[in-house]
Amino acid sequence: MTQSGWRKPTPGLSIAEQHARAGEQRSIPKSTAFVAVKRVGAHIGLKAGDMLLLDTLGAFTQAQDWEEGQRPIVWASNAYLMEQTGFSLSALKRHARRLAEIGVISFKDSSNGKRWGHRDADGRIIEAYGFDLSPLSARVEEFEHLQAELQAERELCQRLKRQITVARRMIRARIEAASHAALRGPWEHLSGLFEDLLDRLPRRNTASETLERLLAWFRELQERVEAAYFKAVRVGEVVENTVETTEQASEKTQEMDPREVNSEPHILITTQLNPVTCNRSETEQAAGVVPNAPPEERVDRELEDWVAETRKKRGAALDLPTVMQACPEFASWARNMGGYLKDWGDLHRVAGQLRPMIGVSEHAWNLAQDRLGPQIATAALVLTFDKHCAGEVASPGGYLRGIVQKAGAGELHLERSFYGRLSEQAA
Repeated sequence: MTQSGWRKPTPGLSIAEQHARAGEQRSIPKSTAFVAVKRVGAHIGLKAGDMLLLDTLGAFTQAQDWEEGQRPIVWASNAYLMEQTGFSLSALKRHARRLAEIGVISFKDSSNGKRWGHRDADGRIIEAYGFDLSPLSARVEEFEHLQAELQAERELCQRLKRQITVARRMIRARIEAASHAALRGPWEHLSGLFEDLLDRLPRRNTASETLERLLAWFRELQERVEAAYFKAVRVGEVVENTVETTEQASEKTQEMDPREVNSEPHILITTQLNPVTCNRSETEQAAGVVPNAPPEERVDRELEDWVAETRKKRGAALDLPTVMQACPEFASWARNMGGYLKDWGDLHRVAGQLRPMIGVSEHAWNLAQDRLGPQIATAALVLTFDKHCAGEVASPGGYLRGIVQKAGAGELHLERSFYGRLSEQAA
């Protein structure tokens, strides 16, 4: 404060005074006003020292000061504020000036530049000069709207970062798979482009526009890598099929060698009336059914076997079209890898090939197959893959192990997850 009470006028101070007049016409609880400004403080330019001074000033106000027609004015002395905040006089003036320039407080100066005030018997301010906190009341809705925008921006950035991570892992897995399989292709050039993109990843918080641009670059590179990979795989399959065809033709030639033909007739001599017998008793013995057991005991045994087999095939209600339709991201990758998938065996093979791309270890995959069986383990990996690509699962290996643990506890209902995803798609 200058002793003359005059200040050098600035646009910021003028706007702060306008906010103060508007805030006087509103009734906003102090807690609401302070929560709103603290949530966006860093974004509007407030520093930690500014917030400390603002909290100190707010402690001097009372509930009735924030009612309509009132102004929460604080007339504490510099000495007292310095004692409460630990600021030097110059630091105190600097923080107060920044609060006013940003439009969080306003200065109400007396004619001689001194701070003072009076309250009536009910505690209402009759007259006061000092720091005016009314701008907070006027800007509550503005701050709340800004907070909602910032929250939406943070969620968008998190989603973009997850998608970038998925694309990055897919690219790395493709290049490493091509390298291990010694496939021909421009892998060195693509690896260089990949490293350049990795160097562009932000080390700090970045706006969504930058992340969207990075994601577009990563996906473009991913498409190039996939195209090169599938082209190399197709070329390799053509070569392999050619070699197999040659070998098969050679084997057939040997089989048709006249010197190996046995022209003797095949004669079945039967000396018994019923030479063909049914070995059902052997099958029943292998299944644990005693051939000569009473009918009711045989029925009970067969029923127990049926129940055990049903429990063993838990999850068999899932069919291949349902799994593929419920997991479109996996379906796209699977068809690119293996073409048309006609049965669970094809799906199991492709799932094993795609497993490294989401970071599921071979140990976790083998454990799932041992505990769940190949079919249910395949369905579990398909679900894990699709959820990871959608950003729903951050740790695919941990998610798959969780499925195995649920199965061990008898709490696994995998079909519900697939039908739930179909319901979400239809919604």
